[in-house]
Amino acid sequence: MAEAASDIAAPSRTFCPRQRRRFVLVAAILASSMGFIDGSVVSIATPAIRATLPATLAEALWISNAYMLFLSSLILIGGAAGDRYGLRRVFMIGICVFTVASILCAIAPNAEALIVARAVKGIGAAIMVPGSLAIIAKAYPADERGKAIGIWAAASALTTAAGPILGGAALSVLGDSAWRLLFAINLPFGAIALAMLWFLVPPDEATGRRRLDLVGGGLITLALFVLAFGLTGGGGEGSVPGAGAVTLAIGLCAVLVVLFIWWERRCTAPMVPLTLFANRAFSGANMLTFTLYFGLSAMLFYLPMTVIGGWGVTEAAASLMFVPITVMVGLFSGRAGDYADRHGPAWPVTAGSLIVAMSYGVLALTVQAQNYWLGVMPLMAISAFGMALLVSPLSTAVMTSVDDDDTGTASGINNAVSRMAGLVAVAAMGLLAAALYPVLMGGGETSFGEIVENAAPSVARAHADATTLTFAAIAGVTAVLSAVSAAIAWTTLPRSGKADAG
Repeated sequence: MAEAASDIAAPSRTFCPRQRRRFVLVAAILASSMGFIDGSVVSIATPAIRATLPATLAEALWISNAYMLFLSSLILIGGAAGDRYGLRRVFMIGICVFTVASILCAIAPNAEALIVARAVKGIGAAIMVPGSLAIIAKAYPADERGKAIGIWAAASALTTAAGPILGGAALSVLGDSAWRLLFAINLPFGAIALAMLWFLVPPDEATGRRRLDLVGGGLITLALFVLAFGLTGGGGEGSVPGAGAVTLAIGLCAVLVVLFIWWERRCTAPMVPLTLFANRAFSGANMLTFTLYFGLSAMLFYLPMTVIGGWGVTEAAASLMFVPITVMVGLFSGRAGDYADRHGPAWPVTAGSLIVAMSYGVLALTVQAQNYWLGVMPLMAISAFGMALLVSPLSTAVMTSVDDDDTGTASGINNAVSRMAGLVAVAAMGLLAAALYPVLMGGGETSFGEIVENAAPSVARAHADATTLTFAAIAGVTAVLSAVSAAIAWTTLPRSGKADAG
């Protein structure tokens, strides 16, 4: 009662009384955990989904891309909606849509229904993901905000690491059909978060100041859809988009992007203020974000399919490849960020990108040995160390390249760019896999990364070899793009920091 009286006598600088803030923090952790776990768990579960629904390779790509399409293109609008209509209200809507869509995913009777449910889930994530951190910042005063965000980041990292491991264990123990449980688990998480926000957290005041750039959001969504559809195709087994269809899709996407840029220049409240890109460091940071996260997304999507569907590695073992990046980022990102503050972000980002490029390149050359524990895992740990060196300095480069009033927008743009990179990576490398695998396999009815059961030993061996060589080509592309990232970092990012400048 004394604490409550204190809050009444001395109103908080935030919308949330002190004794209720912990519920905001828990709800934000639960919501962000659902979003973070989703991508990595789906990568592990994709072979099982393909085996049980069943789903073609193209349909498997759309199960990922339908989610990433709407998340990447609408995340900036989702953030603006929280400011305009109230963070608590919009955050709850995002959680509700995400949770309901998760249940629809769990009960999907076929691949088409799962793709539609994943698209709805992406819309929910675009509303929910930016709200999880924003509502913490709005609920906590400045002198307590850093600690709260630290707790949120640590808990989110823990769930991100634990999610694939628990998901892989469930698939290994309960069988391929357990992928439905991996979606259904979001129901209790979402329900608890919604209950806390509804009953225990007061509503914040809606500013009503920010306009939603729905035209810009529609144009960029359509552009990404056209590109993804042109690269992936409609979903039929063995259907590879022809050169004419790919060229047409790329051309139409380019036209839509030009229209998007034209609209953003004339819009009074653009979702992407194009003036920010006049800054060399900001443009460079976003270019290398795209190339880096293209490689990371491609590796984390196609490598599990390779080792599970091609080599017969269990889902529980395959899930361990997600652990090194979480551990390495937790151990080294703080030190890398401090180094970037003192000496500039160009050094650690360039070094990290080169380490990632080297590890992907070596994996491309050695993956034919099909040795998961001695071949794949050590190289994934090395690439994780490279990512740990650059994640925090890259964020620093983005935030310090713009004025203080634009840091939130800059961070949102960079977040959207990383997710767009994942969408394009899965689609583009899917086109490569769909075209290359049948050539290496010499025909047949199997496809890249598919779980082949009850097949003749010669067919299983040929499938494993074709899948492996196809992945080697994908790894080679990611290695080149990571090396390009290093060149971009060295030529665009600052090479001196506060200490050097002083």
